[in-house]
Amino acid sequence: MKAEIISIGDELLIGQVINTNASWIAEQLNLSGISVYQIVTISDERVHILKTLKEAGDRSDIILITGGLGPTKDDITKETLCEYFETKLSFNEEVFKNIQLLFEKRGYKISELNRKQAEVPEGCIPLPNIHGTAPGMWFEKKNTIYVSMPGVPFEMKALLSDFVIPGLLSRFKTGAIVHKTILTHGLPESLLAKKIEHWEDNLPKHLKLAYLPKPGAVRLRLTGKGNDKSALENEIEEEIRKLQLIIPTEIFGFDNDSLSQKVGQLLREKGMTISTAESCTGGFIAHLITSVAGSSDYFKGSIIAYANEIKEQSLGVKTQTLIDHGAVSEETVLEMVTGIKSRFKTDCAIATSGIAGPGGGTDEKPVGTTWIAISTPFKTFAKVYEFGDNRERNITKAAMTALNLIRKELSS
Repeated sequence: MKAEIISIGDELLIGQVINTNASWIAEQLNLSGISVYQIVTISDERVHILKTLKEAGDRSDIILITGGLGPTKDDITKETLCEYFETKLSFNEEVFKNIQLLFEKRGYKISELNRKQAEVPEGCIPLPNIHGTAPGMWFEKKNTIYVSMPGVPFEMKALLSDFVIPGLLSRFKTGAIVHKTILTHGLPESLLAKKIEHWEDNLPKHLKLAYLPKPGAVRLRLTGKGNDKSALENEIEEEIRKLQLIIPTEIFGFDNDSLSQKVGQLLREKGMTISTAESCTGGFIAHLITSVAGSSDYFKGSIIAYANEIKEQSLGVKTQTLIDHGAVSEETVLEMVTGIKSRFKTDCAIATSGIAGPGGGTDEKPVGTTWIAISTPFKTFAKVYEFGDNRERNITKAAMTALNLIRKELSS
């Protein structure tokens, strides 16, 4: 059984709106054991819609459509669906009652445009939209199911969860699809692939591995397909146990975990506090730490010491250190980390100083050169990295690397 997602809207094609609907629908279908064969985004244009529906119908069992169901003249999906299914629009009393109820709650008056939204193609099953005026519409043609839903995300999500997924599961016998994402830090994709090559080559044939790199981390997604969900989950967990023996320090979490969550968990378990002194990362590490609910239990605060005089005045970095070694140096970042730790009286601290770019680099210290210092009750040290020439990625990589360093120290 294969599903296809069709997103309709010029706003998606010009980049004005990000197509979050398609990714959410795909996730929900996968969780329900339905494989997504293809996702396409098309314009609000009659011929384009008709061609796409025909092509999708020839290759997929389930076609989910979003967009183009509004009350204005540029929304042509409903009329085009009539043409595709060789039917006509007909006023539906139940749909109109839903619109009336919605407008009464909001204190609005129904216009002729809104009344027209109660017209649906004959032959379809209208799906009630409790959050909006455009109903969902369920069609069937040549053993293929087509469902058209509004493009407004919260309206679409309610329709999919309450009616579409249950309807599909009542019609089709689905297998199990199990995904597990392993989160790693510390090895670039190519080196990681080399290190786990033997493990990957010996995975069971029905388990598939995908590499999903992003700045500061590489995600490994294991996907299993079969009839027994519990057996698949156990099999994937066993493969993860094998992987943990190969890269025990690189794995920091699974699925929706984050480095900042893991660091917070370790700090809370050990009853420790942390502070940050940031130059090139501009407070991004503090932002990541405080994005975790309950971080006030262990995070005391941060100083963004961008200018040298702030490093001196607020963190106690010696003037002579800056003269002799510069702001981007081991000596400076070590004084920054001990300074913030002492002033904020925390058990642990992180400090960063680097050249984020795109300018400011030299032959000796090119753009991307970043010193990171870590201090715990047991150890204080600094490491240098070269992250590249992209400012945004440099900041992200530096922050993630700093969090991973403190994670490894607290885990040891």
